[in-house]
Amino acid sequence: MTTYPNWRPGLESPATRGFAITPSDAALLPNETRGLYVGTAGDVAVVLVDDTATVTFVGLVAGSVYPLRIKQVNSTNTTASNLVGLY
Repeated sequence: MTTYPNWRPGLESPATRGFAITPSDAALLPNETRGLYVGTAGDVAVVLVDDTATVTFVGLVAGSVYPLRIKQVNSTNTTASNLVGLY
């Protein structure tokens, strides 16, 4: 049972679901994210939702959530681990 049955979350709302991310240079994520949790610090190479090029975020901090709309996390140039996609 939901407390607010008529409430529809927007992109500014907190995430309500998540999934473990296994970086891949070929596969898209099962869902586009609204946030990325980084469990172990490092760099993350991603393709953002409205882009086709890879961008690498360097030096992401462990235990942080970053407000990123991501469709792919590449294994090449990704050194961070224990990644969780939030949507």
